[in-house]
Amino acid sequence: MIKNFIQAARLRTLPLSISGILLGSFLAFSKGYQNYTIFILALCTTIGFQVLSNFANDYGDGVKGTDNENRIGPKRAIQTGVITKKQMLTAIISTAVLTFFIALALIYVSFGKENFIYSIIFLTLGIFSIAAAIKYTMGKNAYGYSGLGDIFVFLFFGLVSVCGSYFLYTKQIDYTIFLPAISIGLLSVGVLNLNNMRDIENDKISNKNTIVVKIGSKKAKQYHNLLVIGSFSAMLFFSFLNDNHFFNYIYILAFLPIFLHLKRVNSNSKPRLLDPELKKLALSTFLLVILFGISRILG
Repeated sequence: MIKNFIQAARLRTLPLSISGILLGSFLAFSKGYQNYTIFILALCTTIGFQVLSNFANDYGDGVKGTDNENRIGPKRAIQTGVITKKQMLTAIISTAVLTFFIALALIYVSFGKENFIYSIIFLTLGIFSIAAAIKYTMGKNAYGYSGLGDIFVFLFFGLVSVCGSYFLYTKQIDYTIFLPAISIGLLSVGVLNLNNMRDIENDKISNKNTIVVKIGSKKAKQYHNLLVIGSFSAMLFFSFLNDNHFFNYIYILAFLPIFLHLKRVNSNSKPRLLDPELKKLALSTFLLVILFGISRILG
């Protein structure tokens, strides 16, 4: 049973989910704000949100019948019956409660008693994050079924993750950090867009009206191009504003496999063949963050 829940947690999604936290932390560390307790708690909170989202996605798509024999990606727990609906609901509630308390600890360590307003703001963000993780596919008004998934991924994986984690350390905002936050947010949307391009036929049948279903595969590829080019441009603009040494640009190396990925996506004619590209783009995004962090701290 534990093995089944570990598989349902989809640990392969974690590198992308923690990329924003790592990026915000690297930006703070590079300016002398180092607190490893905040770092560990922020990572644990983010992992909790991601696992919660994966459980909820498994449950929501399973109940709605979207996960069926026509689905191209890996088989899900509810779909195969290795975890019952009741067991998954229990896991969702338990993960939400545990993540909430980790988030409370993070907020207390970061702001203490003297920054009550900040604590309230981040507590509200935490509650919204839990709600967003659950409501992606669960319930009658699941936003993932109405084409709003891209917006939520951009906000939570990009802006909230990067800028929020940076603020936890520094208690201030440097507005230029919105540029790398935008970059990671756009690449995260790119991963979701790939997923939706892969599943377009089954999503149509299941009334899951993603952006890809609404605009079609051809325009979805153009959309994907804009996401990647926008990410590259935002990161370069940040470096233009803040960096004056070539070492600070080593993260560009991570965009080489990303642009090769883009070439494969544009030449693709079979949605099934897009499945390996999800992992490649997610890991390339993680590599981008690591190289960016190294360049900021050592540059």
